[in-house]
Amino acid sequence: MPLHWKLVIDCTDPHRQAAFWAAALEYALEDHGPLVTRLLAAGAVGPEATTEVDGHPAWRTLAAVRHPEDPFDPASDTGLGRRILFQAVPETKQVKNRLHLDVHPGPDARAATVTRLEALGATVLRDVAEPGGAWTVMRDPEGNEFCVH
Repeated sequence: MPLHWKLVIDCTDPHRQAAFWAAALEYALEDHGPLVTRLLAAGAVGPEATTEVDGHPAWRTLAAVRHPEDPFDPASDTGLGRRILFQAVPETKQVKNRLHLDVHPGPDARAATVTRLEALGATVLRDVAEPGGAWTVMRDPEGNEFCVH
């Protein structure tokens, strides 16, 4: 039986990263507020584990996005399919990613997608044109590389 998985990305500001990638991929930004509220009320977590984001409670060091058509747990808003979790770590990015996302809007939409992602806070590193294809290498707001094909 195949294993369920999620991609976890270390970052400095998980809420900023989740907001960027939710907009970039047109994914749903998970709202863990009701779960956080329930766990605080039950005394299962302390307030030091939480913060407030856009007026609702959230995990201080975690935020996630999920594919809007995939199943999710309505009690926690946690995605059960394609999902990216952003977790705060104390160190900043030091070297090139060993793993990165490729975004595929298609060749006719690549330029418009790059422009849209720049408006969201990404930056262009370089354009690549090889016999096997063309793409744009970009960085998200925290410097993680990704490609737009």
